[in-house]
Amino acid sequence: EVQLVESGGGLVQTGGSLRLSCTASGFRFDDHAIGWARQTPGKEREDISCVSRAWNKEFYADSVKGRFTISTDVAKNTVYLQMNTLKPEDTGVYYCAADLFCTDWGLTGAENTLGQGTLVTVSD
Repeated sequence: EVQLVESGGGLVQTGGSLRLSCTASGFRFDDHAIGWARQTPGKEREDISCVSRAWNKEFYADSVKGRFTISTDVAKNTVYLQMNTLKPEDTGVYYCAADLFCTDWGLTGAENTLGQGTLVTVSD
């Protein structure tokens, strides 16, 4: 069973940076995909980034492209999301997510595992 535990959320000013971490126990980096989704106020949850080592694939939503960077440390079973140039509209709950594939639209597959989420608040 895959378990995902996020950390690193908090309050930051506009233009600031945060790094989220997700420790993934029971996750196989070699043949699965992992990434991040977020739910911002008034909107549905959306995939914002994912990575698949098996398929050498990365995905970023247009809303975060050029500002956020996903990375993995397989030895630590951890995936990171470096978030720079944060904006108030980035405020929301950020979830670590895992599934079978990382596509041009985000994660997909039948497994759809989510962490408990971590809150990011970007103040004006």
